[in-house]
Amino acid sequence: MSIFEIFLTGVGLSMDAFAVSICKGLTLRQRSIKYALITGAWFGIFQGLMPMIGFFVGSRFASYVEDVDHWIVFVLLALIGGHMILEAKKEEEPDPSFGFKAMFLLAVATSIDALAVGVSFAFLKVEIFMAAGIIAATTFVISILGIETGTAFGTRFKSKAEIAGGLILILIGTKTLIQGLMGA
Repeated sequence: MSIFEIFLTGVGLSMDAFAVSICKGLTLRQRSIKYALITGAWFGIFQGLMPMIGFFVGSRFASYVEDVDHWIVFVLLALIGGHMILEAKKEEEPDPSFGFKAMFLLAVATSIDALAVGVSFAFLKVEIFMAAGIIAATTFVISILGIETGTAFGTRFKSKAEIAGGLILILIGTKTLIQGLMGA
């Protein structure tokens, strides 16, 4: 996987965090760099940690499934992307809390898909520390933008962001499947 593809994966993965950040931004009465940085840090750290956990779990099993790894990557990314697209239709009330418990739960919930991507990274033999760093940094920045967007514009972009993220992951999975079938 190229650095650009890892970056695109990071963008796709960060769309859940972006959508939640928009909702968190809606709860603010005015712009707050403090809350933007808190949100970016929570989501960025978890989006970076989860692929590493998935990678190390997936590495244990990679040798057993090398012949079908492209199918596994495709199915995982297609399921994650499809789930993100379906979730885009749900309406949720924004939660005004930026406390430890609320942010921890949101960070875990928005990064579960990154765990599965980490498993696929093991099959693709991606340099995990670089990939996790790119994903974490991308999510950090996009989450800050989400807070700012939510504060400024409201819910208009929430579902569009989740749909875009889902489509990106599905396209990357499809590309991986095609390359695997062609022996690339």
